Amino acid sequence: MIRKGFRRGKEQQVVEAVGFDAFELRLGDLMRGERATMGKSLLDVQRELKIKAAYIAAIENADPTAFDTPGFIAGYVRSYARYLSMDPDWAYDTFCTESGFVTAHGMSKQASGAKAVRHAPFDKDIFAMPATPFIPASDAMFAAVEPRAVGSFLVLIALIGGLGYGGYTVLQEVQKVQMAPIENTPTVVANIDPLAGGGLPTADAGVNVIAGFDAPSTESLNRLYRPQALDAPVLVPRDGPIASLSPLGNGMFAPTADERPGLVGQDVGTTLAGVAPNIQVTESPLPGVQLVAVRDAWVRVRSADGTVIYEATMAAGDTFDVPQTTEPATLRIGESGAVYFAINGAHYGPVGPNGQVTSNLALSLDNLTTSFAVADLTADSDLADVVRVAEMQVLTPPQDPAKNP
Repeated sequence: MIRKGFRRGKEQQVVEAVGFDAFELRLGDLMRGERATMGKSLLDVQRELKIKAAYIAAIENADPTAFDTPGFIAGYVRSYARYLSMDPDWAYDTFCTESGFVTAHGMSKQASGAKAVRHAPFDKDIFAMPATPFIPASDAMFAAVEPRAVGSFLVLIALIGGLGYGGYTVLQEVQKVQMAPIENTPTVVANIDPLAGGGLPTADAGVNVIAGFDAPSTESLNRLYRPQALDAPVLVPRDGPIASLSPLGNGMFAPTADERPGLVGQDVGTTLAGVAPNIQVTESPLPGVQLVAVRDAWVRVRSADGTVIYEATMAAGDTFDVPQTTEPATLRIGESGAVYFAINGAHYGPVGPNGQVTSNLALSLDNLTTSFAVADLTADSDLADVVRVAEMQVLTPPQDPAKNP
């Protein structure tokens, strides 16, 4: 048997298609987008608009309870909208619509009453909270302390304490004063027996402690513990051993028995005090080099270290003795044919041809005798005249002007 029944058909729910723009765009999203486009953070806006970052976050979250004074909300919203290049009136109206904020005049209850406490629902986005999300949460007091650092700190404290205790111990040892017995014990203390009444006078003790003993005076006991003063200072000259030596009594200047036969067996240094020694020179000095000018010539002589020894314009008959040094001096002359060298009574040269300049000529004895020949007096009449005048001065003794007025 087939029964017919009636069944109610299921209602089909119509699902509306959702497009990419099917969402509610709020004022805070627009403001955050504009601020992100400008590349500004909440702290940047606070620094430029002089408005707290917490207020900027409250405007974007449409939360009027975050403001301390509701009367300033309209100015803050309009200023922030003008900063983002948005319509300030439209932004303020949208903020009032989304947050339910109503402008209250001065006599209204909302302006004078206490702020209502707004409890956030459990499903509210935590990123939309106006409680300064840009400020990081504070850490605990001992959150940054590592356990390993505690052990290192304790080791450092122990090391500092050990060093301090060691320094204090050394300081105490340095400051200690140790008493040492004297080397010479006083005679009175050494010879007196304290059991026999030595600590009392003789009259009180009734016995003679030491027969024939005279007690020392107080002055002698005081001088026992201090340095003994000298009646006259003792002066010892530092150069006494050197000053006592006499060159006539010791060394190479002391005369022999043949030179002073009458001084045999006597103190030669004392007897010959003030007598000059008989010094004999057995070796003749080395011959020197002498510059002889027969005509006018400019001459300059330098030492081995470059110091100018002699520099002048020598006239006819002028001479200059070259000093004998380890390193020979050098000669520079403007008129080479006017100067000769006198060595051991003989003339060598001239330095060079007439009118020629000669430089860096070593004035050593070996160099001059090797490089130059003995001068010919007949070849240079000026040289012959200079030699003749020099020989006449040697042969003619000087006269005393006092005897021949």
